[in-house]
Amino acid sequence: MKITVIGAGAIGGNLARKLSAAGHDVQVVNARGPEAVPAEVLESGARAAALDSAVQDRDVIVLSIPFDRVPELAGPLASVPAETVVIDTSNYYPHLNGQIEDVDDGEVESVRNSRLLGRPVVKAWNAALAETQRTRGLPAGTPGRIAIPVAGDSDEARKVAMQLVDDTGFDPYDAGALAASWRQQPQSPAYCTELTLEELPAALAAADRAKDVRVRNSVGERLAALPAEPTLSDFVEMNRAAHR
Repeated sequence: MKITVIGAGAIGGNLARKLSAAGHDVQVVNARGPEAVPAEVLESGARAAALDSAVQDRDVIVLSIPFDRVPELAGPLASVPAETVVIDTSNYYPHLNGQIEDVDDGEVESVRNSRLLGRPVVKAWNAALAETQRTRGLPAGTPGRIAIPVAGDSDEARKVAMQLVDDTGFDPYDAGALAASWRQQPQSPAYCTELTLEELPAALAAADRAKDVRVRNSVGERLAALPAEPTLSDFVEMNRAAHR
């Protein structure tokens, strides 16, 4: 598939490397221009590109930029064909993004982004830590493979995103309509807890919007309680412990 990843940070860079290594034609966009895309992001064959050209004639566009900046892409995406699958990987954290009234009042993160972009999106890759995505992907069929939820209103678009999740080393789980994607938002039981395909459905079902917001808002204190040099396993355990 022809894929553009907008954003070359931790998540976007991971996806560019993994998807190009899986044989996809990948272009990467950085807000500071093509020359600012780190060399390691391109090491598997992805190519740096400018935004205007990189959104044309693509099968999939992955948005891996901060949550509060996603609506800025409404203009560049306006000319993109309806059949192009747009995947949103972003998460809302008020201490990082500032308070966003729509979400604070209960609008689902990616539903809000879809509305402001003026086109459907699929939610994927948001519920796994960048380091999990970088280091813990496994071939399909491997016991204990970590699962990633995928939500979207189009069955076809959801299937495309699920195939790409599989290509990056994780079991895709069909999480249903985009409106249900609040169940994989920060800091729900399914968020960054490294669950298998067998474990993930129960975690999604256990989500509680009011509680999850409280857990999300306490992340600063919980991070402060971690060891001086926390490991990936420390972060995962912190997230799991918040729902015990």
